[in-house]
Amino acid sequence: MPGGFTASSQGRIVLRVDEVERVLLLSLCAQVIELVAPEPADPDADPLAVAVGIAPTAARPEDAVLLRLFPDAYSDDDAAAGDFRRFTERDLRATKLAHAEAVRDSLERSGGKVVFAAALAPSWLGLLNDVRLALGVRIGIDDDFNDEVGDLDEDDPRMAMVGVYDWLTYLQDSLVQLMLP
Repeated sequence: MPGGFTASSQGRIVLRVDEVERVLLLSLCAQVIELVAPEPADPDADPLAVAVGIAPTAARPEDAVLLRLFPDAYSDDDAAAGDFRRFTERDLRATKLAHAEAVRDSLERSGGKVVFAAALAPSWLGLLNDVRLALGVRIGIDDDFNDEVGDLDEDDPRMAMVGVYDWLTYLQDSLVQLMLP
């Protein structure tokens, strides 16, 4: 598979994409931004809770994708899982949002050659991971999926998503390999 992340002679990271790939990545960024953006703080909320990022109304998501992106910290204790979610979800959402916005900004400044400093690599890795998790839920990837994908009909709408999932996996792996010492 051609492409993937490479290092420039100046120590920057480079990703060459065609216009379709660039637009796809921008679309995925927009979808993640819409999905994870924190709800606006209640103007009547406790100012201390707002200042430290406590979300008093944080609840376990019903959407399977959001549940995958923001899983319960304690599977055997609903009260502890709820408390953990109230204290952490707002910051987790803000981090995922920042990653998606940083990647989007780097793509918008670029054409077919996306160049960025190594400091932006965690944002790319975070976004790629979040998109892969979301796609994995929507496609239905589980331990048996590799056996099932060969049996999917060419007209199955999941086939396009599987192709995108595989491409994102390749991109993520190429960036991880680049970041290894």
